[in-house]
Amino acid sequence: MYALTLTAELNGVTNLRPKDTAEDPFWYTFTVQCTSCRETHPNAVSVSRFFTDFNQEMNELSGSRGEANFVWRCKNCKRESSCSIKTTPKPYQQKEPATQQTVIEFDSRGLEFTSFSPEGEWLADGLESGTKFEGIDLGEGEWYDYDEKANDEVSIKEFKWDIKRA
Repeated sequence: MYALTLTAELNGVTNLRPKDTAEDPFWYTFTVQCTSCRETHPNAVSVSRFFTDFNQEMNELSGSRGEANFVWRCKNCKRESSCSIKTTPKPYQQKEPATQQTVIEFDSRGLEFTSFSPEGEWLADGLESGTKFEGIDLGEGEWYDYDEKANDEVSIKEFKWDIKRA
């Protein structure tokens, strides 16, 4: 089992999480490396916990060993690898100082996620006001907005993503 973790400075917001529903799934985007030959896939890959391809079906593993959210055959060594997302996303809570917290857990076989890109829509809640913030884009490296109810600026910055054995 592996965990995608986040450490971030949240100012005025909490419960940072990807917008990830069956109707509007979040695609977790990673760089992938084969654990057998150490070949890195040339393109980033995206994995959804709700479905694994655009036909909304699970990918079958060869030899009828089951299904996974993502199946990949390494072009270098031809080994088949897979990944299944095991948990729902956990909201990142605002803390002082910022602490490393698990966002989501997954089980990967034969592949390793080496980096994560936070592409997609993120959500957060106003820390004191409860204001709902939608459409947060973390791809820029930081995010700023204004909380009308709290009459104050809010931000997410200095975030660091890591992939750890769980």
